[in-house]
Amino acid sequence: MNNNTVTQTVSAMRIDVADVLRGVAILGIVLVHFVEHFNFYAYPDTATQGALLNFTDQVVWDSIFFLFGGKGYAIFALLFGFSFFIQDNNQRIKGKDFRLRFVWRLVLLFVIGLVNSLFYPGDILVLYSILGLVLVLVCRLPDKAVGAIALVLLLQPMELWNTVHALIDPAFVPSRGWFDASFGDIAPVQAEGSFGQMLRTNIGTGLLANMDWYVTNGRITQTAGLFVLGMLVGRRGWLLGEEKNLKLWFKAICWSAVVFFATEGLRTLLPEFVESRSVLRPLTLALKSYENMAMMIAMVGGLIILFYTTRMEGVLIKLAPYGRMSLTNYLSQSVIGTMLFYHWGFSLYLTVGITYSILMGAVFFCLQLAFCRWWMKSHRHGPLEYLWKKATWIGS
Repeated sequence: MNNNTVTQTVSAMRIDVADVLRGVAILGIVLVHFVEHFNFYAYPDTATQGALLNFTDQVVWDSIFFLFGGKGYAIFALLFGFSFFIQDNNQRIKGKDFRLRFVWRLVLLFVIGLVNSLFYPGDILVLYSILGLVLVLVCRLPDKAVGAIALVLLLQPMELWNTVHALIDPAFVPSRGWFDASFGDIAPVQAEGSFGQMLRTNIGTGLLANMDWYVTNGRITQTAGLFVLGMLVGRRGWLLGEEKNLKLWFKAICWSAVVFFATEGLRTLLPEFVESRSVLRPLTLALKSYENMAMMIAMVGGLIILFYTTRMEGVLIKLAPYGRMSLTNYLSQSVIGTMLFYHWGFSLYLTVGITYSILMGAVFFCLQLAFCRWWMKSHRHGPLEYLWKKATWIGS
């Protein structure tokens, strides 16, 4: 199957496995956020919980962040680029140019992200709306150029440059970020502030602190790289259940395992051999990013193989409605989750530890999934997905 045939095939059908992957990504994000108390790391006193709960808290924390920390958002970003390809390619087949319309779509996403940021100071949509412009810039380049750009971005060039700079100049200190803001300034409002105080703080200090975190933790180039890689995945038809694709994903899983264990081992040993924090921090961030990307690729490949080759398809496909309503689910978990744990709502951070938080997250996911399955029986899009689509094509 040549490239033209692949792009026509992908555009002519809905790729169910993409919705399943998106559903897994949002599930992971929800569970991580509940464990984190939505960027509010306050929990009951461990001395009053007892040894068993303290043990299960640690197990839950380690397990959730190993499985989904940095991986849920990575899958989400990959599929953002994939979705752009689908939309752009559909319009090209009709003889239309989608690029300017996509820029308008990003403007709308920026506004949606600002609304989400009012509640949750860890929003990803504002960042997506800005970095999504990279897709407009590279979408007409050939596959080899697109692949090279994705690879360079995913290699964390800024962190590698900071590492080299610190090795050459011992006095060099990597920049803290673009803004002088910190999540520590938000915690008192999360713990004691009113609803109005939370809104004002989140849209100001919270938004800036969040962007600082993305800059200082390598998420700018990583997210842009995943957008571009997702577009390439769409171009090459790698989400289709063809034998050559399944072999490709199997090889990707094997190589991902090699990269994961090599970088994890190196990162663990680094503190014993590197004393300079200016060298250690950016190099550690780069290696941690490689670990997350390797595990994310292995997860995606594993789910694709399970979906197309085993009876697990019948189970996984149940997540498709959840993935198709990812925007609705993402925003609703921010509003409801912060209401549960912050002072403006029920202040559950005072009484609910990590173990009970993950149970709450699992129940919340089940409720969301049930709603999505019910909603999608009579609608083609989720509520927010529909509004975003209608606004995207306004005036057309």
